[in-house]
Amino acid sequence: MDLRKLKTLIDLVSESNISELEITEADGKVRIVKADPQAVAPSYVIAPPTPARPVTADQAPTPAPVAAEVVATGHTVKSPMVGTFYRSSSPGGKPLVDIGSEVKEGDAVCIIEAMKIMNEIEADHSGRITRILCENGQAVEYGQPLFIVE
Repeated sequence: MDLRKLKTLIDLVSESNISELEITEADGKVRIVKADPQAVAPSYVIAPPTPARPVTADQAPTPAPVAAEVVATGHTVKSPMVGTFYRSSSPGGKPLVDIGSEVKEGDAVCIIEAMKIMNEIEADHSGRITRILCENGQAVEYGQPLFIVE
């Protein structure tokens, strides 16, 4: 299930009088339950899709990495807006920066598309790109880490 859709469902449960919501789709089942119908913060249970045959350890879904777990030294270039992250200025084009690229303050490092407008994001620190924390085409939030510059 798309993360944006999941977030919308969570917000719906949080802001409404319903205490439980269950959605079943081809790619899985999501059940959102408020611990106490009067509580503001609901608890969430996400069930993986029910396979036709047993799932082996190598087929089991792995959890997505969480940006908060990233421990890195250096300066973090963060997203100044909500949008879609792109490494190059055109589809199939050469990435603006790669790991190991030297950047100066003000150099373009990526593109974030917001409301059908392509916004060039500039490095706010000079140095060498040591980590790229987003995937091409990934939705990003305001303040989300994009790169580590040392």
